Amino acid sequence: MPEQRPQITMQDVDGLQLRTAFWPAKEAKGNLPLLFFNGIGANLELTQGLGDMFPDRDVITFDVPGVGKSPVTQWPYRPWMLARWARKLLDQFHIDEVDVMGVSWGGALAQQFAFQYRNRVGKLILCATSAGMTMIPGRPKSLSKMVDARRYTDPEFMRESFSALYGDAVDGEVGRHIDNLLPPDPRGYFYQLLAFIGWSSLPFIRFMKMPSLVIMGDEDTIVPVANGHILRMGLPKSRLHVVEGGGHLFLVTRAAETAEIIREFLDAPEELAEVAA
Repeated sequence: MPEQRPQITMQDVDGLQLRTAFWPAKEAKGNLPLLFFNGIGANLELTQGLGDMFPDRDVITFDVPGVGKSPVTQWPYRPWMLARWARKLLDQFHIDEVDVMGVSWGGALAQQFAFQYRNRVGKLILCATSAGMTMIPGRPKSLSKMVDARRYTDPEFMRESFSALYGDAVDGEVGRHIDNLLPPDPRGYFYQLLAFIGWSSLPFIRFMKMPSLVIMGDEDTIVPVANGHILRMGLPKSRLHVVEGGGHLFLVTRAAETAEIIREFLDAPEELAEVAA
């Protein structure tokens, strides 16, 4: 069955051009749309499978400034500004309420959005992420490769480094993931790193009362599973699922398994979604 392709447009938000992907639901079931926040430096092409993972709901995501084909901002920005741009983007698509999902760096942004606009968020899914500057750090070997720009510009370097970097084996899905990488603007990537310096969700996480699912890989060498336990304890209505043998990119390497876990959570009545796994 052919992969569902998104509708890709450039949207003007506060004078910024945000390259946006929108997958209309294949089946109209009245589910909330899903707002997805991607990892650091990750472009829209890396999210191509979202439409097939969640066919019964609209899905929307975007390249943050300086990533993919969204032009870089002139000045640095803060997390609350990114969340506001996302909210204004939803307004342009006439979307009032959403479920929110974020992975890695995008998981931090998902927390900021869910706090800032908690009256517009149904459920929250956090994958391979942390509470910010209070995180338990990953292995030095993996973190050192994270800052090497060759992981975006040199596919062979990425293939050779993938296992050490993400804790996952290189297979067919990973190969396609690597081939879809677009190098971010160096200034845009720096602004992404800069945005969350000094940021932590711990001061406000207890106010996020929506049902939340935290998913971590127990072989993640960048964001260790201990960070998931911190989020689980901080979020009032949350549960934690650990992907056994999953690395940092389990959303790619274990896509079918992870999608099933998320769909079950999204489809469950609120009172069941809150029960700890």
